[in-house]
Amino acid sequence: YSFILKKKNCNRFPKISDETWKRLTLSLGNGLSRDFVDNVDSVEVVDGVVKVDPSGLDGKKVFVYLACAFRYGSEDLDVIGLSCRKDIWINRVQVYPPTDGNATKSPMQESLLKKVGEQGYPFAFQMPTNLPCSVALQPGPNDSGKACGVDFEVKAYIANEANSADETIVKKDTCRLMIRKIQFAPTKNNAGAKADITKQFMMSDKPIHMEACLDKEVYYHGDPITVSVKINNETTKVVKKIQIIVEQLTNVVLYSSDTYTKPVCTEEFGETINANSTFEKTFRVTPLLANNKEKRGLSVDGRLKDEDTNLASTTLSQDNKEMQGILVSYKVKVNLMVSGGGYGFIVCHVN
Repeated sequence: YSFILKKKNCNRFPKISDETWKRLTLSLGNGLSRDFVDNVDSVEVVDGVVKVDPSGLDGKKVFVYLACAFRYGSEDLDVIGLSCRKDIWINRVQVYPPTDGNATKSPMQESLLKKVGEQGYPFAFQMPTNLPCSVALQPGPNDSGKACGVDFEVKAYIANEANSADETIVKKDTCRLMIRKIQFAPTKNNAGAKADITKQFMMSDKPIHMEACLDKEVYYHGDPITVSVKINNETTKVVKKIQIIVEQLTNVVLYSSDTYTKPVCTEEFGETINANSTFEKTFRVTPLLANNKEKRGLSVDGRLKDEDTNLASTTLSQDNKEMQGILVSYKVKVNLMVSGGGYGFIVCHVN
């Protein structure tokens, strides 16, 4: 079972950062939402233009980097020298003085260069396909500061070297923009997954057999999930209740691999299935972030500033690519609550 973003059409306008002491202006050639699409086998190029005022640089150079980082602690700790950030991937280019004056420019870069004039210098980054998407871990009600998670940053800065451990880059010599890496749903939606289980009870010669399946493979945010359940109760016990749970599985791959499971939707249906009888019915459940606002550590789609977001989309990746960061998937679980000398549970998982 997968959650994924539905593709939207949007016009492309440049996004421009604040000027840094009138010496640097960073402009990206993407839409106002600053979203860059990962199509699983390729990722949109992150391109833009930096306007550089060379007066006052004192012989220093101007660089731009694109970084994918995982933040796992408060930014306040950075002040006392404890960095709670790990760069998963980073790439740097020098834009001033230019090192390649004949580089191919995109149409958007050509348009930006006409606006900024002779002080504009283009740059472009091609992200690899094995980077995670922008995902944040939902903070608790009393947490403050930036949420933990995976984010992407484009930063222009003034320095003597691109990356020198001996050089400190002051904040006034940088300008940056946060961007998002997202995935859209595939155009083809395959048939949903199916699972079945047979449960044998003590002191009973015959079992209960349950089969559960989904109507499709991919669901958009807010779509109801249709779960078809078939039960063949050959025992003398009575099924008192059917419970359907949608669980979010968050796999944090950093220094080690840890998986966290959190329910995002739980519904119970008072269906009675008598002994030696069959049952077949379709149920609908709808996981929504609005019903999970108080759950700390839940994975949500990365957001810029304070806009609304959703439960994190399922991570799509090529099988032969190792990926770090936060990987998200979902599982639908169907429980049968059976009476007779206490309650028994029959669990069927549909991934």
